[in-house]
Amino acid sequence: MSATSRFAISVIALGLAGPGAVFAACMGPGAPANTQTKCLTAIEIPGTPLRSYDISWVNPDRAEYYLGDRSNAGIDVIDTRKLTFKRTIPGFVGVVFRKDANGNPVAVDNNHSGPDGVTSHGRWLYAGDGDSTLKVIDLDAPNASAIKQTIKTGGSTRVDEMALTTDGGLLLAANNAEDPPFATLFSANGDEPVSNTMFLSKITIADAIVPAGFGLSMEQPAWDPKTKRFYVSVPIIANNPAGCNYGQVPDADITCDGGLLVVDPTTVTSGSDVLGAFDPATNTGVVPLHACGPNGATVGVHDNILLGCTPANNPSDVTTLVINAKTKNFANIGNITGSDEVWFNKGDRRYYTASNRNCKVAGQPCPSGKQQAAVLGVIDGTSVLIETVPQSSGSHSVAADSERNLIFVPESAPALAAPPEIKALAGDNTTVGAGICGGSNGCIGVYIHQVDRDRDLHDRDRDDR
Repeated sequence: MSATSRFAISVIALGLAGPGAVFAACMGPGAPANTQTKCLTAIEIPGTPLRSYDISWVNPDRAEYYLGDRSNAGIDVIDTRKLTFKRTIPGFVGVVFRKDANGNPVAVDNNHSGPDGVTSHGRWLYAGDGDSTLKVIDLDAPNASAIKQTIKTGGSTRVDEMALTTDGGLLLAANNAEDPPFATLFSANGDEPVSNTMFLSKITIADAIVPAGFGLSMEQPAWDPKTKRFYVSVPIIANNPAGCNYGQVPDADITCDGGLLVVDPTTVTSGSDVLGAFDPATNTGVVPLHACGPNGATVGVHDNILLGCTPANNPSDVTTLVINAKTKNFANIGNITGSDEVWFNKGDRRYYTASNRNCKVAGQPCPSGKQQAAVLGVIDGTSVLIETVPQSSGSHSVAADSERNLIFVPESAPALAAPPEIKALAGDNTTVGAGICGGSNGCIGVYIHQVDRDRDLHDRDRDDR
């Protein structure tokens, strides 16, 4: 039996196809025939074409995918079992533009647009907005009453990426665009039927590590249930290495690498906490990284954390890094870089990277222009790059359904020249997204990786089940 036949049979067995079903999408460079990760179909989002969006999340127990869709000023919800659009939950600021002296929009103001980061546990979805608020959403409620709480974080810019503890009881959310940046620890809803999310503490990093006044940042956090810590990507830290430029030398390339902030929520409850250099005795503080300015973070097998390093933070950082949460030993993965959101899929034990600034020239600095392209990176549990799959320009979000081994990647609608606000939205300047989507409105591209379940379970360590 051919690989194509086996793939078609598996699609039907998963209930993703039926009599008369037609998968007209998945054409062109974004649907290569020679990859293990196959383009399955595309799901169009109704409304304004998808050109501005941020982070995504999957709740496999609810069989739902969520996307912070700024183009449509809401959270898109997709059924990951039927692969159909369900609804967009409104109530967010949407796209905000930076404007020139004449009042014409010149670019999306990411720092004030929303929604941005999203995460969920049970019926509760948490989403950051561009007005520095956290919105708490009841997924069992209709759109008109879905937002149960809107909580101010005290900043003036967006609440961005976030992470929950395993039981859904604590939430850490980053205000990445504040100067200095900060994270907020909340008491979250867990499995409670009524929303009662509350502020616990504002967390900043010592000025000697993340100096104020230079636009430095905090990015994606991840929760590790074994060490019971949050691990937060910090794109750039001072003096890493000594004498590097973190912005104090104007009009020069950044040469400082980033760090990994380790937060113990049981000791961060004073209302305002400042964390400094890493303390191995408490397993807290900022761990300096080598050859990595990270945006994304996700916890995989054996307590390893994959970090989405990107030359957007430090032009010389052109690898991806995996670091162990316990030992802090690390390894760099070559030939993949430029990631924003990253995701570990427990179903196939693979990492997926939304690498919108991947280097076409491996191992060389790629600060701008033609040396960069967007790909979906696929890395196995032993930290080996398996393959890359081309994506639309700016594709920086990825999430996977571990129950169905489906990978969801938002695809940007094609870029348009006019009117000015459309031009400012950028969009896809290749043919990749339209080929995946089968149209010009953008979409959620759905990829599938087939797994031999018996072999997969046999290969798993008892510690990872």
